Amino acid sequence: MSAVAALCRRIPPGYSDFDRDLGRPAMKIAINDIKATPQHRSYVEEVEELNQHLGRGVRDFQVGRGMAVEVEYYRAGLDLFFQGSVRSEVVGTCARCLEEYDFSLDRRFSFVLTPRAAAGVASGKLSVEELELSTYTGEEVDLTPLVYEETILALPTRPLCAESCRGLCVRCGANLNEGPCGCGQVAEPALHPRAK
Repeated sequence: MSAVAALCRRIPPGYSDFDRDLGRPAMKIAINDIKATPQHRSYVEEVEELNQHLGRGVRDFQVGRGMAVEVEYYRAGLDLFFQGSVRSEVVGTCARCLEEYDFSLDRRFSFVLTPRAAAGVASGKLSVEELELSTYTGEEVDLTPLVYEETILALPTRPLCAESCRGLCVRCGANLNEGPCGCGQVAEPALHPRAK
């Protein structure tokens, strides 16, 4: 079984398709090393692969180099418990004015992985309950896809530099946050009194 298949997590398509062949070590934890006593690990997650994924399409966000990850993990029976946080600086591109802006990302996470065999996820069809399960197979857990998923979930759904952002002039494209554009906008004709 490949290293990518070591973690079979039920997450939306597109969020788990991170390419694992970049030649860098992934943050993997051997199942046998996860004990009942909580263990703590801090590391810096590389973000090149995540930024490649975020760069598809409209390119709203880019995560700053070196994402700080703190994770505590332990087991209870066959289930594996993980909790921690992801921290990084992010550059967003405002959806209104198209200017770049910086913000800090700080996301707490918590998830439980159940052995795929114990979860009964063997057939091709999945029930609603099985879709809600996070499962693992193999001898190790790769934290990288899980950290990437938490990062994506922490990003705003619509990037805005500020709620008060005025955007761009629809006629000349000037950034209205910097003041009136002066493009000589013609006043809209007055509405007929009955149209009010």
